[in-house]
Amino acid sequence: MLPLAAAQAANPVRITSPDGAVQVTVDVTPQGQPTYAVRYRQAELLRPSRLGLQLASADLTQGLKLTKADKQTTITDNYQLTTDKRANCRYRANRRVVHFQGQANGPQLSVVFQVSDDGVAFQYVVEGNSQEVQRISAEATTFHLPTSAKGWLHPHAKAQTGFANTQPSYEEYYQRGIAAGTPSTIGQGWSFPALFEVSGHWVLLTEAGMGRTYSGTHLGHAAPDAEYSIAFPQAPERTTPEAALLPESRLPWRTPWRVLVVGNSLRPIVESTLTTDVSPAAQSTALPAAPGKSSWSWVLLGDEKTTYDVQRRFIDYSAGMGWGYCLVDALWDKQIGYDKMQELAQYARSKNVGLLVWYNSNGHWNEAPQTPTNVLFEAESRRKEFARIKQMGVAGVKIDFFGGDGQSFMNYYQDLLTDAAQAGLLVNFHGTTIPRGWNRTYPNLMTMEAVRGFEFLTFDQANTDQEPTHCAVLPFTRNAVGAMDFTPMAFSEIRGKQRRTSNAFELALSVLFQSGIQHYAEVPEGMAAQPAYVREFVQKLPPRWADVKFLDGYPGQYAVLARQAPGGAWYVAGINGTDVPKTIQLDLSQLGLQKGTLITDGATNRSFSTQAVAGATISVTLPARGGFVVQP
Repeated sequence: MLPLAAAQAANPVRITSPDGAVQVTVDVTPQGQPTYAVRYRQAELLRPSRLGLQLASADLTQGLKLTKADKQTTITDNYQLTTDKRANCRYRANRRVVHFQGQANGPQLSVVFQVSDDGVAFQYVVEGNSQEVQRISAEATTFHLPTSAKGWLHPHAKAQTGFANTQPSYEEYYQRGIAAGTPSTIGQGWSFPALFEVSGHWVLLTEAGMGRTYSGTHLGHAAPDAEYSIAFPQAPERTTPEAALLPESRLPWRTPWRVLVVGNSLRPIVESTLTTDVSPAAQSTALPAAPGKSSWSWVLLGDEKTTYDVQRRFIDYSAGMGWGYCLVDALWDKQIGYDKMQELAQYARSKNVGLLVWYNSNGHWNEAPQTPTNVLFEAESRRKEFARIKQMGVAGVKIDFFGGDGQSFMNYYQDLLTDAAQAGLLVNFHGTTIPRGWNRTYPNLMTMEAVRGFEFLTFDQANTDQEPTHCAVLPFTRNAVGAMDFTPMAFSEIRGKQRRTSNAFELALSVLFQSGIQHYAEVPEGMAAQPAYVREFVQKLPPRWADVKFLDGYPGQYAVLARQAPGGAWYVAGINGTDVPKTIQLDLSQLGLQKGTLITDGATNRSFSTQAVAGATISVTLPARGGFVVQP
């Protein structure tokens, strides 16, 4: 049996998706370097790319033999998720574990591949039972794209830069349609998720299933011959100077999943739930999710309006719009105080509104002065604070200004989620890393920022100028891998800035962007000034979505999606991110939508028009930087 197994292992190992379209080939070079390649039918998506881990105690990147490939098995998983793009998720994949042999007495490497109709996920398993802590100094994984590929890539920020040393927080603009292999603009590589077009096919790279024994990663700065490598966090990205930066763990050791969403159109990029499919399920004791909509004064009114009277008015605003939440931002502890915040929380409850409150995450890692600060990092202080605000009647917390992707930060995030759940609090992370499937594992995680959101439009005109194209990139990149707290939709003017988007464009973002709790930028006066049918549309939007469908679009140019309400009704939204008008033909038959109401741009970019629509297909002409919605 042993000679036969060795002979079989000498041949390339193949894993295919259930429908046979996605094919992965695993092999070893003459130098003993493990590789994998990915095809979609006849299209080569990844050329042979490297696998392996460099441990302090063993080199598991070369000199290896492919000794065994387990029999391919089928993975089936059905689960519910109320804070993401789909409520009822169905995962089907073919699984195969490939084993490599290195030094006889050292740790051994296995790679688990799971191939589904919409992509590839793989993770490393360092085999062994050593109780000594092992450390990874480098990961050999690469993604070797064809040189003809084009990328939509997010520059990774330099640690300890930006406002009060709060980077990296995934708040740059995506470079659009650049040649694969282009060095990053900041010199620190490219963030996940990374989108590529390969000969009419699409590949989205990210990572998922982040536990407590690894650091967050991104793509390296240089990618010669379009071969992208994995980069670890920069030296400052740890919670304390002594805390873990690079991955360390005892054996056996499972790494997070490397995830590739693939397809011959943008449909799987938008619709796939692969990031949560491969992430651990929630524990039975987890706090249930409570998605919804929220008012928020800070983005248009600023710090000085975090006062008792203004926040009470925003609670009334939420109640009148039928929204479940009101977010009170930074400085509430100084400008309102705990006693008056308890009054606000009780008043909000009387209006069926949950109060959300802001915190600074920081220990030593940032210099942001906004308060409350220095109360969440230490476990005893954090649990005491969470218990206090829960007793006050607060529903959840927004925690801001994190310090990077080191392993200690991955643990800090999960400590916050665990303690918040035990206290009965919902969580929103800002100034943060990207979603990595945590909203499945921790259902009290409602949303994460990790995007250059609406707040940047208030900072300078250059940001408002880029909003249209930026928004047309996000459904295919950042929002494709998890809930995104962009804080969309403002009809009001921004003080000292000229907003480039139309009001119909802004309305469309209320559907186009997905977030477990959707915080709207618009203030009560701005909403009251809109036509009654616009206010009614926003009021009737469901607190969560049951499903999503990609209808049309191209990253950075335009995007048209449909989202399904829990009752089955479909809402359609589209934006034109370009400077020229665009006509969009919509086939509504796939939604079973025979009639509805179209709301789109009026005579000016600050007005609306509406009309009834019927039939299987409709045509919508959008002005430059315009938008539309169709409601059932």
